[in-house]
Amino acid sequence: MLNVSPDLIVLILVVIMALSFDFINGFHDTANAIATSVSTRALSPRTAVLMAAFFNLIGALTYTGVAKTIGGKIADPFQLQNGLIIVLAALTSAILWNIITWWFGIPSSSSHALIGGVSGAVVGAAGFGAINLEGFVSIVQALIISPLVAFGVGFIVIKVISALVANFSYHRTNRTFRGMQVLAAAWQSFSHGANDAQKTMGIISFALISGGFMHSTTGEITIPLWVKLSAALAMALGTAVGGWRIIATMGRKIMKIKPLSGFSADLSSALIITLFTMFKLPVSTTHVITSSILGVGASQKFSAVKWGVAGRIVVTWIITLPATALLAAACYVVFDVIL
Repeated sequence: MLNVSPDLIVLILVVIMALSFDFINGFHDTANAIATSVSTRALSPRTAVLMAAFFNLIGALTYTGVAKTIGGKIADPFQLQNGLIIVLAALTSAILWNIITWWFGIPSSSSHALIGGVSGAVVGAAGFGAINLEGFVSIVQALIISPLVAFGVGFIVIKVISALVANFSYHRTNRTFRGMQVLAAAWQSFSHGANDAQKTMGIISFALISGGFMHSTTGEITIPLWVKLSAALAMALGTAVGGWRIIATMGRKIMKIKPLSGFSADLSSALIITLFTMFKLPVSTTHVITSSILGVGASQKFSAVKWGVAGRIVVTWIITLPATALLAAACYVVFDVIL
């Protein structure tokens, strides 16, 4: 009879939960990446979703820097005890929060949910001293700075592009930028996979190390090939399912999207996400994309942006970290007793 250790059972559960989070991230966040191109009819919903799934997969297999940041900078997995339960609690918290916000059509941040969940679970297990303060602060700074930069870039990009096409006819402008939106949406989907799928890779590697299933003589985190492939495929599959509630919010409720403004927003957000990925920093693709849309809208006409909707989104952003941290700490206490 096969003898399976309790730790291995928990690890399998953690991997299933992590890939489930990745799948949910796919249909939750990828809608943000293609919302503007669907709204302007540059792409049909089906085509947009399939294209996004493909480029998410490619992006997810391209980098590992963000995965190493998530796996090692919030807390040291080589030093933690009960690491498997910590990760299980963090994932439970993040998944519950993602489902709640998805159900209400609110584009909250899967990144905030995961980072808040990991932080809360670590504190619940080992206290505040177990948090790598320098690494945690650098991650939070990236989460805060990236949407601000995206707002500014979106504001500037559409000003520049509008000046370049000032003499174009309205119909020529729309036709041109609908085509360009396809390219921008593809890049945005690639950047989404390159940043977001790595977070799941990082959390699985964190579990493998803290559970004693993976070792390193150098103290450096490495990402196994099977982890990269499974996380990339899970996100691509989630993307193929799509997230139409979020598309409605991002594509219509923040501001009226036109091909020129949609392209400017997509280009700005893809650029910011790619740059932060190259610096090995996790960002919220939701925050960056929404902020780009807001920056584009504000540059054209302040009243064009439905600030009430934007305000409710920002409130959700603010409460996500503490809410998921508290939820994860509570989950850890429960799981520690049960498991």
